[in-house]
Amino acid sequence: MRVALGSTRPLVAKTTLVGDPGDLVSRLPGSAPYAWIRHGEGLVAWGEAARVTVPPGPGRFEWAHDWLSATFGETDVEDEVRAPGSGPVAFGSFTFDPASPGSVLVVPRAVLVRRDGQAWLTTVGEDLLDPVLPFDDPGRIRYGDGSLTAPEWEHAVARAVRLIRSGRLAKAVLARDLTAVAERPIDVRLLLSRLAQRFPECYTFSCAGLVGATPELLVRRTGETIESLVLAGTAPRGTDASDDLARGAALFASEKDRQEHACAVESVREALTPLCSELKVPEEPELLVLPNVQHLASPVTGRLAAGASVLDVVAAMHPTAAVGGTPTATALEVIRELEGMDRAGYAGPVGWIDARGDGEWGIALRCAQITGTRARLFAGCGIMAGSNPASELAEAQAKLRVMQYALEG
Repeated sequence: MRVALGSTRPLVAKTTLVGDPGDLVSRLPGSAPYAWIRHGEGLVAWGEAARVTVPPGPGRFEWAHDWLSATFGETDVEDEVRAPGSGPVAFGSFTFDPASPGSVLVVPRAVLVRRDGQAWLTTVGEDLLDPVLPFDDPGRIRYGDGSLTAPEWEHAVARAVRLIRSGRLAKAVLARDLTAVAERPIDVRLLLSRLAQRFPECYTFSCAGLVGATPELLVRRTGETIESLVLAGTAPRGTDASDDLARGAALFASEKDRQEHACAVESVREALTPLCSELKVPEEPELLVLPNVQHLASPVTGRLAAGASVLDVVAAMHPTAAVGGTPTATALEVIRELEGMDRAGYAGPVGWIDARGDGEWGIALRCAQITGTRARLFAGCGIMAGSNPASELAEAQAKLRVMQYALEG
């Protein structure tokens, strides 16, 4: 089942401590970079020791678990660090819709990590001599409509509101895409560098061409401990400090946004309760303030009951109400009916897992799929009975500006 590129022999992974590497993104060579960074710490990686496309379908996470078990189980490991993210690591991106193709797992040939005052390098296979070249600027960017024009998307929101008010469902999350074409090939490293500097509170990620800075941690597993950050309910930043505080207070008091957030928190509670011996869910959300928007946020913590891997938890949680809707099955039907597009990896799980089952996975928000000179940008909004199409469009445009900034600088 394992696919080892260029070899039929077992993989050999070696992890050694290294000096402080400085800026992690600056250490990446130009081709196929992988990343998971927050506040300057995390993982960057390059090359492919093993790669597989996960078959679509309801059992895709179980299939991925089996592939990872086989791949890691056949790997000879020398690991002097023995910490989350040491030894062999796989990066992954799963499509939002289980029926959509394109989910992928990759074991990079090199993984550079900085965490808690330590840094280490894991190599899989032969030593790497990939040159690190200066970042390339993509030049002028031209934008175009994605699957729907702005008025068409507003019409889709209005239709979703009518379906919610009719009682078919309580919430639907509708996504919008935007196309971008650059003068020159888009250097993912440049996007990562801009995102990591501008949005340090977010998780800046790159996997198989999917690049972004998500504020939403789906799950982090460290031993038996898991953490999740639930985000739902959004307001733009203010024009000054006073306006900013007023907007945050209005968001916190908004019945529509509080209800949307409660739906998301409950979906996470339902998914995690069967897996956990302990689960702590705050009674009230807090305000997460980012450079472009503010969110209602609820940090959730728990202790796993039976040693499940981080990917097992991802499988149980996806899709949350924060990116799908409530009830889930009906929301997925409405999304397929109204969006007029395949989301691909947008709003799907993205992150990393090591051979011990530790790892960090986020929801792929504020992101774009990069192919050569082209980019497909995504943003989404939670639609409730009280949603206004024009306001939701403005929210989506605010979220799209994250990747527009990354492209333009």
